Amino acid sequence: MAAPAFLPELATQVVVPVAAVVGIAFAVLQWVLVSKVKLSPEPRRGDGSSAKSGAGASEYLIEEEEGLNEHNVVVKCAEIQNAISEGATSFLFTEYKYVGLFMGIFAVLIFLFLGSVEGFSTKSQPCHYSKGKTCKPALANALFSTIAFVLGAVTSLVSGFLGMKIATYANARTTLEARKGVGKAFITAFRSGAVMGFLLAASGLFVLYIAINLFGIYYGDDWEGLYEAITGYGLGGSSMALFGRVGGGIYTKAADVGADLVGKVERNIPEDDPRNPAVIADNVGDNVGDIAGMGSDLFGSYAESSCAALVVASISSFGINHEFTPMLYPLLVSSVGIIACLITTLFATDFFKIKAVDEIEPALKKQLIISTAVMTVGIALVSWLGLPYTFTIFNFGAQKTVYNWQLFLCVAVGLWAGLVIGFVTEYYTSNAYSPVQDVADSCRTGAATNVIFGLALGYKSVIIPIFAIAFSIFLSFSLAAMYGVAVAALGMLSTIATGLAIDAYGPISDNAGGIAEMAGMSHRIRERTDALDAAGNTTAAIGKGFAIGSAALVSLALFGAFVSRAEISTVDVLTPKVFIGLIVGAMLPYWFSAMTMKSVGSAALKMVEEVRRQFNTIPGIMEGTTKPDYATCVKISTDASIKEMIPPGALVMLTPLIVGILFGVETLSGVLAGALVSGVQIAISASNTGGAWDNAKKYIEAGASEHARTLGPKGSDPHKAAVIGDTIGDPLKDTSGPSLNILIKLMAVESLVFAPFFATHGGILFKWL
Repeated sequence: MAAPAFLPELATQVVVPVAAVVGIAFAVLQWVLVSKVKLSPEPRRGDGSSAKSGAGASEYLIEEEEGLNEHNVVVKCAEIQNAISEGATSFLFTEYKYVGLFMGIFAVLIFLFLGSVEGFSTKSQPCHYSKGKTCKPALANALFSTIAFVLGAVTSLVSGFLGMKIATYANARTTLEARKGVGKAFITAFRSGAVMGFLLAASGLFVLYIAINLFGIYYGDDWEGLYEAITGYGLGGSSMALFGRVGGGIYTKAADVGADLVGKVERNIPEDDPRNPAVIADNVGDNVGDIAGMGSDLFGSYAESSCAALVVASISSFGINHEFTPMLYPLLVSSVGIIACLITTLFATDFFKIKAVDEIEPALKKQLIISTAVMTVGIALVSWLGLPYTFTIFNFGAQKTVYNWQLFLCVAVGLWAGLVIGFVTEYYTSNAYSPVQDVADSCRTGAATNVIFGLALGYKSVIIPIFAIAFSIFLSFSLAAMYGVAVAALGMLSTIATGLAIDAYGPISDNAGGIAEMAGMSHRIRERTDALDAAGNTTAAIGKGFAIGSAALVSLALFGAFVSRAEISTVDVLTPKVFIGLIVGAMLPYWFSAMTMKSVGSAALKMVEEVRRQFNTIPGIMEGTTKPDYATCVKISTDASIKEMIPPGALVMLTPLIVGILFGVETLSGVLAGALVSGVQIAISASNTGGAWDNAKKYIEAGASEHARTLGPKGSDPHKAAVIGDTIGDPLKDTSGPSLNILIKLMAVESLVFAPFFATHGGILFKWL
């Protein structure tokens, strides 16, 4: 037997929860620092200056220079923030009612399907992989898989909800800090993003760790059954993420498209103008789609990659010999990730302060580079301390000998591939580089050429990320079979806390700009929040790139685990059973995208009609003497997104069940492979096309270069063409694109959870033929 790992079991039992608690404590600390920015006017001295003493020249406010009434500005900001927060909370509660009902029904299905594998017998059964040993009954697996599913679902919902609460808490505070300078506003927005990032990464790890230990009390030495049941955790996380992403995406884009088309194009009023009836719905949408949806999505990826790695490890030498520390290697990687991201965050908030607008984007990019570099050292340490020098990994029926340094390379290649995908995404979506500038330039000749250039850019942006994903799959699979692919996905997600902080920073800055506009603050404040927002747009695209890349790796690892569990020796594309699955699977992302795009279109149609109706029938809106009816627009977005999120969700959740039951595991393996291959391509191109159109419009609006000034100003024909491109790109980059990565992961993890049932009772049609 190989030499054991350096790290004893007790140390692992301490390191994992302590890292999680440190992550949660750090999130709370960041929240406390953000809450120091007060949303109530400061008392004034007799001479009219602020009561704050010793604040120095750096604390003077732009209002004091421009003679605006500071008291009114603060009160207005607080009012607007309250309206956005209430809208987001009421939407999420409505969404969670429907999602909760679905969760209950699906939990019952999991229990019934998995319990029926052995006819609801309570007797112990022979182990599936370790022949000659007895394992816990299938009924226990059904019960614990159901509990894990509910745990994952609840954690996902709570993560999304808390993220939204933090974002709506911070948006007005960012606006108020922008009066003191861009550096102060950046720190407030970034700290708030960090609260969400660390809370989600740490709570995901903590709940998984607790579940493993509690389930272990019943399962004892049956690690095979224990980790098979734990896969329900990933299924719960991802199924909630699907509804959060699709529902939130439809909400935010219906409001955005409605506000842009009538406000900017028809009425020629600025973005986030308080006269626009859809403006509150638009700002609410940023929080429910980009924050709550993204949070649940990345939590789902994290839960699934951990589950995929644990399932394969449980039937490798770690599980067979009951080596606890190497078994929990995926959790140790995540624990080190939290600490690495904590160190990285301090670079942005404490070590290097931002003083000018042009320092914002480099600071965010440095976060990605620093976290990746620190994490590489962390992975090396964990691989050396937490793994024996040599061990065996399950490889489709055989055991493959692997060394600890090979596993280090697998995690590291995933981590660095994530960085490559991030920077390629940035190159294609940031207006600092030629691809987006070319798209902006094409607006000279109207919207049609803008659309053609944007689509071409999206297709082209797929090339390098796919090579990066292909390289990581080849290297990690060659070194450590499917376990290597699973930990490569975990490597890509190991810096999830920093990735989410950067990601959440974008919508918070976007909201801050909206609040500044609605509160009638100085144009100089709007310039600062626009600079924060433009950097946030690019980093949001980087975040989506990470999410899609990791989804591809996670999905492949889950696919490998499913094939092993369903007892398929080889997936032969030349057999008709598999090939029909492959071609249908490749079609599914198109079907899903068609549903989500049309949903945004029909919801936006209602929104446009309502905004036009208010402008035409309510006197005094354009003059600013009458307040628009914001509540009706919020209701239109809420109703449309709740109604429209059900069909795409049902498509993804029911496909594996229908295919598995009717056609069997071979056809299902084809469907999973097809969906993975086509879904990744569409997701990357849709996200990048939308991001490029958005930033081409911002490039023209900012007018920062000579070239941009020849295309502007706002309201010019090229600008109108850019706005149309941006509007088309909205559902691509914020609804269809990001939801597709959940489609490919969710179908794979669902197939894995139901694999025992499909292997026993599946393929009814082919049995009859």
